[in-house]
Amino acid sequence: MDPAPHSHSHPILSYVLSRLPTLTKTRPAAGGGDFDIEQPPVHTPSPRTPSTAGEFELVDRMPGLRHPSVLRAMARAVADVSAARSALQVLGPRPDHELVDSSRAIVAAAAAEAGGGSRDVPEGDLEACRAVVRLEETHDAYEALLQEAEGRLEAVYRSAMQGKDLEEESDGKDEYSGAEAGDAMVREEVIAVLKQAEEGRSVESVRLVDRQLRHLPEAFGRIQGLRVLDVSRNQLEVIPDAIGGLDHLEELRLASNALISLPDSIGLLSNLKILNVGSNNLRSLPDSISKCRSLIELDVSYNGLAYLPTNIGYELLNMRKLWVHMNKLQSLPSSICEMRSLYLLDAHLNELCGLPSAIGKLSSLEIINLSSNFSDLKDLPASFGDLLNLRELDLSNNQIHALPDSFGRLNKLKKLNLEQNPLTMPPMDIVSKGVDAVIEYMLKRWLDILLEEERKSIAVAESSQAPITPSGWLARNVCWVFNVSRSLVGYLSGKNKTEKDTYLYQQY
Repeated sequence: MDPAPHSHSHPILSYVLSRLPTLTKTRPAAGGGDFDIEQPPVHTPSPRTPSTAGEFELVDRMPGLRHPSVLRAMARAVADVSAARSALQVLGPRPDHELVDSSRAIVAAAAAEAGGGSRDVPEGDLEACRAVVRLEETHDAYEALLQEAEGRLEAVYRSAMQGKDLEEESDGKDEYSGAEAGDAMVREEVIAVLKQAEEGRSVESVRLVDRQLRHLPEAFGRIQGLRVLDVSRNQLEVIPDAIGGLDHLEELRLASNALISLPDSIGLLSNLKILNVGSNNLRSLPDSISKCRSLIELDVSYNGLAYLPTNIGYELLNMRKLWVHMNKLQSLPSSICEMRSLYLLDAHLNELCGLPSAIGKLSSLEIINLSSNFSDLKDLPASFGDLLNLRELDLSNNQIHALPDSFGRLNKLKKLNLEQNPLTMPPMDIVSKGVDAVIEYMLKRWLDILLEEERKSIAVAESSQAPITPSGWLARNVCWVFNVSRSLVGYLSGKNKTEKDTYLYQQY
């Protein structure tokens, strides 16, 4: 296994080492046969103009890599890696795995025979085997060093972005200290964006991700024409009220900050389609969020929400995807049942005690995750069987004892997880056979219940009426059969019955 710090496994280390002047001078020409442990590209791109997609993504995610003082500090942090690389260039590439195994076996056998007994392997060959083992161990140590160095570089970078001094022994030659480098770079980016907007130039997208940004200026609310604002993975505690002035904003990403609330003015974003406020410290959402009528995706996961706004579903009629997992929700508002366009609902890892009784009105719903509500979620409403387009359902890690009788109507269901539930209906031997067996069992059970109810209603009617003629008896029972048939066909989603449904229906 080649221990070189490849860009996919050690992206920061690979980037820094490829920019060390001492390495670029000794790099072999293209097509050369000299062994190079890093195998860097012949052409070394500028840190400001990365030539590969991987580097482009890395520099976009960690823009501080562009700053000379940050890069110098990182280079000092991995001086040991550079030295180890030079040593391995002399020693050669990693030996073949089979050669290493055989060499270890020979060395181990020789050690066992030491102090007595014959030795079949010549001393020269034995020493060669020891050298192979030592080289393999050196490569193992180098590989561990690479892994440790990658983490070390990330820590150095974080220190720079947090304004900490990177210079252990400042020589006064750096243009900026670590604090100045990190803060100045972020400040320059923000100023450049605002200046462009003030000059009347078009600014449709602003992405300041992972910049350790502590403050979002009010002036951002005056960037007319802005459609995308992404300030995820920063240190923001407050979003200014001025955000409501972004009339054209369609995508707002605030994930992984330190927000404890959202401004009421967020309800003024009538064109907002995507809102991601996941992984913050939110305890509630403003009621005004219901005014964002264009929303199609809302992610409020990984917060501390105890409830959702009461009227959230009455006006967010275009909502397609709703992520509310990893919160403290004990219930979902009944208004959520008005989100007729909802395609995905993820509410796992909450404290849900149940679902709204009208949940079956969500006719477009295809994916639901209600897993890991643990001891709180014990049953599903009867209308659950009306979710006729449901394809994926996760109910694992709850306290559900029985699925609703209407469950057999979910004939489009392809993925079903019922693990870690005290189920008695359907029995676990049916559950173990998979989703099709569960649907078939529940469908047959529902048909039995329906027919039994019809028989009971007829028996009650007969006991309360005077005797009738044979022709009257025949007419009444023909009418009963007709009514039962019509109700069954309608209840089994009528026009779109599957072959399995038709077969089961014919049995009755």
